[in-house]
Amino acid sequence: MRIAVDTGGTFTDCVFVRNGCLEILKVPSTPRNPAEAIGNALQKILADDRDATSPLDLTCGTTVGTNALLERRGARVALVTTAGFEDVLEIGRQARPRLYDFFVDRPAPLVPRQRRFGLHERIAADGRALRKPSRAELTRIVRLVERSAAQSVAVCLLFSFTNPAHELALANALRRRGFALVSVSHEILPEFREYERTATTVVNAYLAPVMTRYLADIAREASAVSLKSAPRPQVRIMLSSGGIVSAAVASREPVRTILSGPAGGILGAQYVAGLAGFPRIISFDMGGTSTDVALVEDDLRTTNESMVADLPVAVPMLDIHTVGAGGGSIGRFDRAGALRVGPESAGADPGPICYGRGELPTVTDAHLVLGRIAPEGFLGGEFLLDENRTLDFMRRHSSPMRSIERFAQGILDVANAVMEKAIRVISIERGYDPRDYTLVAFGGAGGLHACDLAAALGMPRVLVPRFPGALSALGILRADVVRDFSQTVRWPVDSLPRTRARLARIFKSLERRGSREFRAEGFSAKQIHIQCLLDLRYLGQAFELAVPASGNFVAAFHRAHDRRYGYSDPARPVEVVTLRARLSGRTPKPALPRSRPAGANARAAIIGSRRAIFFGRAFDTPIYDRSKLRAGKRFRGPAIIMEYSATTVLPPGWLARVDSHESLVLSQDGK
Repeated sequence: MRIAVDTGGTFTDCVFVRNGCLEILKVPSTPRNPAEAIGNALQKILADDRDATSPLDLTCGTTVGTNALLERRGARVALVTTAGFEDVLEIGRQARPRLYDFFVDRPAPLVPRQRRFGLHERIAADGRALRKPSRAELTRIVRLVERSAAQSVAVCLLFSFTNPAHELALANALRRRGFALVSVSHEILPEFREYERTATTVVNAYLAPVMTRYLADIAREASAVSLKSAPRPQVRIMLSSGGIVSAAVASREPVRTILSGPAGGILGAQYVAGLAGFPRIISFDMGGTSTDVALVEDDLRTTNESMVADLPVAVPMLDIHTVGAGGGSIGRFDRAGALRVGPESAGADPGPICYGRGELPTVTDAHLVLGRIAPEGFLGGEFLLDENRTLDFMRRHSSPMRSIERFAQGILDVANAVMEKAIRVISIERGYDPRDYTLVAFGGAGGLHACDLAAALGMPRVLVPRFPGALSALGILRADVVRDFSQTVRWPVDSLPRTRARLARIFKSLERRGSREFRAEGFSAKQIHIQCLLDLRYLGQAFELAVPASGNFVAAFHRAHDRRYGYSDPARPVEVVTLRARLSGRTPKPALPRSRPAGANARAAIIGSRRAIFFGRAFDTPIYDRSKLRAGKRFRGPAIIMEYSATTVLPPGWLARVDSHESLVLSQDGK
């Protein structure tokens, strides 16, 4: 049985295939031990389906790495660098986090000065060994690391991406002395830019013990629900780049899993939008704690310049922008009396007021007050919302608002403003017009806000897929096994044929390295697909743009530069900075079934009505059971569409139709 799990701040979502049909399950998350919620879900799923001959194939999206960075609860790390470069991690870049703030504080480095050690060695920029570390020098460093009581070690030596011999010698010496968790920069990120390479390697070492324990807990939970006669469960982890890897690889390179849950959401959004015929989309994933947005145009966009918890992480990630606005985001008045929403969240414990334990107003509570959520419809009726308790506590916190409804609407308006700004960041600020894109809304709260955001941005339509509250888990279930490899070269492009021949040799080396790993996981050569990219820049520039390595990559770079920055200079020399190879192994992909049209009249799906407030007015709003909305159905707003994993709100003036895969396509009347 193949099961995909996406662990969120409030709920843990599962998608699995049983008897050829896709099914979903949501269970409350367990923040203190996320693997516990996974075990609870597996027990429910497998309670009536325990085939002793069938192995369990479990793939997980996780926020464990992100949370460890945000909360600074990773491992005690020692860092070994080339002597004289021990402070690179703290010096960083000259760019200020806030340009005009004289009192801005940089985040403290993950490794303090007393645990940063300099090795007397030197590799030149061209890879020549100028000074080899002696055996006595290696022994000295190993003893210093031992005395530091480090749980994990990061090794990042100058220019090791051109010649890793000295890093290998030190890593081997550390491992012989019993240090099992050693992160080596030429394995994690064999690229130039000393600060980013050091910071990324340190983050990897910081997360390695945390992720190793987490994956061991998952394996233990999976084994506990599998029969002894069944094969050993296979556990894979979603990567931030949109692929999956084995638990063993994720333990070695946890830095690649930091945004694994949101990455699954983008894969799921791309899949359902493709079925609906919308190749250009902006994904809008609103969960309990945060909202993730991304722009997708045919292919997924990745970046190697991410900041997570104010720390640079230079491994490939899907280009996702995250803001602290979710269903559990807390509304409050600041000292000046202005209404703020998030980034603080009620999370799973205690949760929103309506869940029965929380006492601070949240976005979910605001929807309930305005009548946009039916109290009895949460999780198919399994989870009843306490409306009276919500009204009581919201009233206590509503001052200085004149009414509880205005307070609730204010919370939604502020949350919408935060999320609208996030969409503008990944579209308008990068040269893309959101009016050319479809907004794909998912997550437990995405459908509640999607129409408001689309109207504010002038977007033509909203697509709400089946299983919106578990679309990230569906994307994880459909992900391929992926490994990313890179190598910095910094070659000027003198002529295309000569440069292409030099590049082919490096790409061949990266492909051989990746193929060995894929064959070890049981993939044949025919099952492995390779995608080659180049990071290019004009000679003298400080940053690069990635383009496909096939065809005339120089012309492609000029076009990409013109779109990103508004100009290009075809007469200026171009430099190849870094080669990137992505190898993927195809996995079986469950598909959403196609439905036959069942007529346009949707009245049979109405299961009740509720007083809901839109634009300051009360409307008698019908409630639709989404499970009864078959392909071809059409209806007008206002409407509340309920289903197991989420609720969708259709405001007045909006139209809804159900497409052939039972996705909701929402658009404004007359547009």
